[in-house]
Amino acid sequence: MSIRQHSPRRGRLAAAIVLGLAVPGAVLAQEQTAQELDQQAAPAQSTSPTAAQARTLEAVQVTGSRIKRTDIETALPVTIIQKADIEAQGITSAEQLLMQLNISSSGGDNLASNTGIASAQARGNNGVSGANLRMQGADATLVLLNGRRVSAHGLAGQVVDLNSIPFAAIERVEVLRDGASAMYGTDAIGGVINFVTKTDYQGLTLTGGADVTEEGGGNIYRASMLGGFGDLDTDRWNVWMAVSAKKNELLNGWDRDFTNSLRPERGLVPDTSGTPLANVVNGTGSLIGGGLTDPADGTTQQHINIADLPGGIGCENAGDMMGEMVGQIWNYSSRNYACSWDYGRARVLQQPQKSLQFVGRATFKVGDNHQFYAEAMGSDVESRRRFEALQITTTATPTATTLDAYPLNALTQDTYDMVYDAIVDYFGEQANLAYGSPIAYRWRCYACGSREYTTTTRSLRLMFGAEGSIGTWDYTTGLSRSSSKAESVLTDGFYYTDQLKAMLGSGLLNPFLLPGQEQSAEAKAALVAASAAGTQLYNGETSTTTFDATFSGGLGFHLWASEEVQAAVGAEWRREEYEFGGPDRWDTDKYPTSSATPGGSAWIYQAAGDATFYMPKKERTVKAAFAEFLVPVVDSLNLTLSGRYDEYSGFGGTFNPKYSFKWQPIDWLAFRGSYSTGFKVPTFAQLFRRTLESPTLGSGDDIADPATCPGGNPDPNVPGCEAIFPIRLTGGNPNLKPEESEQRSVGVVLAPTSNFNISIDWWEIERLSTIRGTNLTQLKEDYEIFQENWIRDSSGAVAYIDQRYVNTGGTLTRGIEVDANLTGELYGGNWRIHLNGNYLDTYKTKELETQPYEDIKMNTYRPSYEMLPLRWKHTLSFGWNKGDWSHTLSQVYRDGYTDYVPPGLRSGTYVPPAYDPEVDSYTTYNYSVSWSGIENLKATFGIRNLLNTDPPFTLGYLDYGGGSAWDTRVADPRGRSFNMLLEYKFE
Repeated sequence: MSIRQHSPRRGRLAAAIVLGLAVPGAVLAQEQTAQELDQQAAPAQSTSPTAAQARTLEAVQVTGSRIKRTDIETALPVTIIQKADIEAQGITSAEQLLMQLNISSSGGDNLASNTGIASAQARGNNGVSGANLRMQGADATLVLLNGRRVSAHGLAGQVVDLNSIPFAAIERVEVLRDGASAMYGTDAIGGVINFVTKTDYQGLTLTGGADVTEEGGGNIYRASMLGGFGDLDTDRWNVWMAVSAKKNELLNGWDRDFTNSLRPERGLVPDTSGTPLANVVNGTGSLIGGGLTDPADGTTQQHINIADLPGGIGCENAGDMMGEMVGQIWNYSSRNYACSWDYGRARVLQQPQKSLQFVGRATFKVGDNHQFYAEAMGSDVESRRRFEALQITTTATPTATTLDAYPLNALTQDTYDMVYDAIVDYFGEQANLAYGSPIAYRWRCYACGSREYTTTTRSLRLMFGAEGSIGTWDYTTGLSRSSSKAESVLTDGFYYTDQLKAMLGSGLLNPFLLPGQEQSAEAKAALVAASAAGTQLYNGETSTTTFDATFSGGLGFHLWASEEVQAAVGAEWRREEYEFGGPDRWDTDKYPTSSATPGGSAWIYQAAGDATFYMPKKERTVKAAFAEFLVPVVDSLNLTLSGRYDEYSGFGGTFNPKYSFKWQPIDWLAFRGSYSTGFKVPTFAQLFRRTLESPTLGSGDDIADPATCPGGNPDPNVPGCEAIFPIRLTGGNPNLKPEESEQRSVGVVLAPTSNFNISIDWWEIERLSTIRGTNLTQLKEDYEIFQENWIRDSSGAVAYIDQRYVNTGGTLTRGIEVDANLTGELYGGNWRIHLNGNYLDTYKTKELETQPYEDIKMNTYRPSYEMLPLRWKHTLSFGWNKGDWSHTLSQVYRDGYTDYVPPGLRSGTYVPPAYDPEVDSYTTYNYSVSWSGIENLKATFGIRNLLNTDPPFTLGYLDYGGGSAWDTRVADPRGRSFNMLLEYKFE
């Protein structure tokens, strides 16, 4: 391994940065230098500029480059987070770490965001936490473990689950804030996160910690053991292993006051009418038919709760978490006497989760220049996704997939008459009011219990490698196999449809119970008998097999600089596999919904079996070659040229270059910049999900042939505009191509004094040929572009409309990242102020590549299943250490934004008395103190959310969120918590 002297010309800049970063107690998101990457290989550093200039550094490799180097202070926009900084903040998981990073997108990639209703494409993400940098999505951020890929989650099949990372054994985390397809291939568009474990260890370390909330619920407990023996220098070998266990306890929505969404005075009321005391609803053949005329104003009322009628007990007294539905908010003039229910409070704010992880490494040294090693990593993670009890909607004319309305019979007579009499007392006898007809209703089945899936994920990775040097060149090579196998099982709150229909159709289950009443013993027993607990929803497995080799070293010549030209070359072979399946009974091909025993999601009521996404094992092979050249042109200017060629089975090849520079004209000023291209291959699901054929029913999606009727809107009075009813195709598309991207960045680093430095980086990412679904409106209006999606028969008539995934459209994102450090001395100790911030300047999208970009406004609400474009996020910290004590106080800030506007408020005709269209910014403070006054013992105590700040109120995060009245993309629901971590080393 080559040793190089640090250039005196760069000493002032390097010394300033070293000084700024060397102070213990530093908080997250800081740029660090090569000096801190290999503390064991070099003597302790001095804070004096002279010592920093004279120090000899060992060359190391950092994420984003294959060339080992010493001078990385300004060459790469890499954020390096050391283990001590992570522990000082009380962070216990990779998900918590990513939530703290300012370059991490405000998206629904955490467990709190995945506790409610989910789209079909996201249902396989149960228990998954993803990494999402620079607004590019979790599937466009590459996650590495010790510089190499790990398998995506077994169900999701497209993103790495951060919960599978052996966090207790992490030595540091490197975050490359730049595109890296030229180094790593697909997915490295938003950036790269590399979790780095120890390389060798001797001794035994026991660690235990707890993070306990002040208000109860959501506590986190963890313990780990790290042990190793063997000295690489004397014994020529070292073996170590770490085992860790962690438990996240349940945090319910009702455990926090801010999850109250029954706030009509502010404009927030859930639009659901599924309440514990059921709302009577309209329907053909039902008690109220098409609705009843309100004697007060003549409007037609179609959702009626007897508690809300004049003289009734009132919605708030009718059942748990019930309240009045203020129809003006949702523009519902037909629900003036309906009740609503705060279903956000019935969800969980933190999923209960248990994990057991291990990681180990055995290293053998051969001579002075070669090492062979084997790594093993495994994890077992159980996550429970819990949300509200079933909302049951019935009809007077049930089908195989709908439920029976409340009948009139001997069992139901008293309850039926109670409901009928209450309605007649106010509305009077009307033509639509038909005594004896079944009562259609919408009901929240409390007796059914909360719905819950349990997802178990088992991950394994084996790695065999060798590294060393041959002459003046270094080499590294490895063979790895990783897999993630997961399954989701129904554990509570779901029932077989046929048995549930029988209970409802007979009236055994009573949806009109008043407060204090309970279901009969017979009804409770019938629910137990009908429970689908233990039924598997689906299962999946991903696996990745990789062989790679890299050689790097000097080329033996130099240009006009004193340092020689460096190079790295390498190759990679990788095989990726994925399969997704589940019980046959979910398969609508085998058990169609029209049969006597319905299949699909009707087999178990409202369970998302998603058999339409089943696929047998699919695989693809990747062959890649890459090269990188570090060219010192003159002593003040370095250029880096790199490129990678990837060949995918089924896609062909793609070449992606990267060009970067670092120019340091004077010793306290440096400029850096880069340009690169990137790509992201389609996921297995996007390629191979089965193609579904469904009829165009002509209800809400009427179409005409756009070839003969411009615009495709049917009009029987216009020749060629007759309505057509072709078959619609949805699902995977094996003809998809990879997405493409271009990344640009330019930055400056200044260190005018030895105790102050600042870096500012501007970046831009443009993605083209993005993969997305299509809708009928788009296919009609842009017929010239999508002609191939209108599949015609031999006569020229449209037989099919292809609505599968396509490559089209794009995004354009720009931002500025700032990192600054100021240090000094105070009361015999060292202090440090650190600021890290991210400014999102631009976020634009377009549906078609031929269209201009549409500007997405910053700090403006976006649907909860999308990313929230916040203009500014920062972390500001003050650290001070003296002797055995180290203190850190940090501020975490997230911009406010313009809120969602409910339908009834958009016209301006109704404004709630306390309505505010702006969501407040979110600022929290964290404090930690560490003490190492006893030999081999380190104790850390911290308070997260020091001021116990509630998440800011918002109207817009309900249906797809983990709570109500707050946004999981921005805030932490746990409130003030106290954490303690004890670490003891046995020598």
